[in-house]
Amino acid sequence: MTPSAASSGPGAPDLDIPAVTVTPGDTATTTLTVRNDSDIVEAYSLEVVGDCASWTIAEPARVSLYPGTSETVTLRLEPPRSPEIRAGEMPLGVRVLPAEHPDAVQVLETTVHIEEFRELRTELAPRRRRGWLRGRYRLAVRNQGNTPAQVGFTPGQAGEELAFAFNPAKPKLEPGESVEVGLRVRTGKPVWFGSPVVWPFTVDTTEDRDQDEQPGSYDTVVRTPLDAEFVQIPVFPKWLLALLAALLALLIAWFALVRPAVRSAAKDAADEAVQARPTPAGQQTPGGGAGSAGPGTQGSDASAGAGGGSGAGGSVGGGGTSTGSGSGQQSSQTIDVQTAGGETKTGTYTVPKGSVFGVTDIVVANFQGDEGVLTISFGDRKITTIAMETFRNQDYHWVTPIKIPEGNAVSIEVTCNKPGTPATGLRAKGCHEVLNVSGLLGSTKQ
Repeated sequence: MTPSAASSGPGAPDLDIPAVTVTPGDTATTTLTVRNDSDIVEAYSLEVVGDCASWTIAEPARVSLYPGTSETVTLRLEPPRSPEIRAGEMPLGVRVLPAEHPDAVQVLETTVHIEEFRELRTELAPRRRRGWLRGRYRLAVRNQGNTPAQVGFTPGQAGEELAFAFNPAKPKLEPGESVEVGLRVRTGKPVWFGSPVVWPFTVDTTEDRDQDEQPGSYDTVVRTPLDAEFVQIPVFPKWLLALLAALLALLIAWFALVRPAVRSAAKDAADEAVQARPTPAGQQTPGGGAGSAGPGTQGSDASAGAGGGSGAGGSVGGGGTSTGSGSGQQSSQTIDVQTAGGETKTGTYTVPKGSVFGVTDIVVANFQGDEGVLTISFGDRKITTIAMETFRNQDYHWVTPIKIPEGNAVSIEVTCNKPGTPATGLRAKGCHEVLNVSGLLGSTKQ
């Protein structure tokens, strides 16, 4: 720096300080010589004014001079390394105020050239992402330099499995300005099964120079690339494969082992139930026996009387018969009762003269879902009373037949409270119940 001389005194000429260059974060100095050309002892106060006053000091800030003497004052410039200290030219002024002659104050001026410095601060978050095909990251960039910067990004990866996309791709930042850049990382193909695949990569933040800018116009700042990872998870996890294998093993075990065993156990139980049920007297058994009738044998005359009569409000359909032993033959009769709502009607089957009916099975059907009361009687003996809304089909069986002598009747009494709805979906006009009674019809004549 070339020092400059300044004179102070009545009628002294104005002298400027030469220009000075400084880089933010560094220190630069220049000097100013103050001379007393008066005939008295004078004290001079030096005060820095202007935009540089906050980071410029005068040493010393006050000098006292005898007539004809001088002293050199040092101006020390220490601008902070901050985006607020913009690159370019800034004015610097020093006011010299004499104590005895304040009207002779002078302000010496110069220009400070602020050099450029470049500094970018970058942060990548998160550093680790998981996904099937893609991951999203946030790249925060701040221009800590004192000049505008055009920012670019250079991704790095060991192979070519990853594709990178930045948005915005090349932001321009003023000093102190920040921007958040979206980074999307994508793989070429998915991982269907197996363990997760880790793809490490780096992101290097660079500053693009203008075409007319000289390569040596600013210092090159070496930045450490940011490290990150993308963890590609498989579409189907390991536990799903284990679950599918277990289900397949269970399915094979069911069809190979459990199902045949269940079917065999059910068949054995059914065979035991059939064998345990006694065969009624006179009924034909498989394979035939000494007392069984051969194929095509016509039943006795008693079967003709099994057609029976009908009671009030009901009709009786003749059932089929089969020839049994000398004690009787199998017979089945059906009693059909149709009753209007709010009425009670009875259907009967009367045992023919000279016969006795040994009842072993009855089946009663309430196929419409009618509501009311149904009573079944054998002669004067009441067998059961049922609330019709509790069943649709009901059957009873006796190992020892219930014998009904000639002239007595099997009767079904129906009280219709509310007709039901058959399969057609339309409510019936009346109740309709059917009773089928089966057993051995024998002759009283031995």
